[in-house]
Amino acid sequence: MSPFLLTRTLPEDATDADLRADVLHGLTRTPKVLPPKWFYDARGSELFEEITRLPEYYPTRAEREILIARAPEIAAATRARTLVELGSGSSEKTRHLLDALPALESYVPVDVSESALTAAASALLDERPALSVHALIADFTRGLALPGTPGPRLVAFLGGTIGNLLPDERAVFLKSVRSLLAPGDALLMGTDLVKDEATLVAAYDDAQGVTAAFNKNVLSVIDRELGADFDPGDFDHVAVWDREHEWIEMRLRARTALTVKIPELDIAVPFEAGEEIRTEVSAKFRQDGVRRELGGAGLDLREWWTDGAGRFALSLAVAV
Repeated sequence: MSPFLLTRTLPEDATDADLRADVLHGLTRTPKVLPPKWFYDARGSELFEEITRLPEYYPTRAEREILIARAPEIAAATRARTLVELGSGSSEKTRHLLDALPALESYVPVDVSESALTAAASALLDERPALSVHALIADFTRGLALPGTPGPRLVAFLGGTIGNLLPDERAVFLKSVRSLLAPGDALLMGTDLVKDEATLVAAYDDAQGVTAAFNKNVLSVIDRELGADFDPGDFDHVAVWDREHEWIEMRLRARTALTVKIPELDIAVPFEAGEEIRTEVSAKFRQDGVRRELGGAGLDLREWWTDGAGRFALSLAVAV
């Protein structure tokens, strides 16, 4: 059995401290906001997996289509000996890359969830006993130090997660990724593309209400972790397309005027009827914009692949 290493770069209490800070800051400002990372407790992760199988939610299928079709080209272009995956989760989609990279020696999954990392590594090592896995419990948005692994390196950031960052945050993030790379190393990034409003909104407001349950789950997380008295039934799920910024916003809208108590923070949060909490931004992209943002971070866009319907793109950029 090839070695499995697990390195924690986050303090044990980091998640609790971050949740407290995000809720306190986000619910006492105007307009109210919560970061989307708090969707993903065990229940939220289950709901998101369900979302990826919905007919309206095309990004997961579109990205998988590209990976299956283009993995050999990705391997030939990068000759990667180390694959680093940011926000690896179950590492399911990564298998298409692992299968296609003949020179691969090391896999470095990065995630905030120790249980997800351990489960994914166990499954991968059962399938690929020659692979070395060094998992990092880390928040990749805070900067990252990678273990010593052989180059060339390929960093994969899949799922369109880059769209959850605001433009200034994306610039900082991409520069931090570039700092991890030597010249010739590469970044493989998934981006959802600008398309018609009806398709976009439906992907975030499905007919079965699964995305609504996923959105409201953040309130249950705050109730459980901070002793709050949110009633998810007091809020409506809202998904809107912002044409100016070319992003989808998910929001929770108060049905009536109410006050929510959060004892662990010693605050009471008033809501007016119709007042909203923004819970997610999901930016959509165009090729020229992606090229410009990558270039600003010292990354040169070399390849651009889309699914057959042109809904989603994988870009391969090389550190210069």
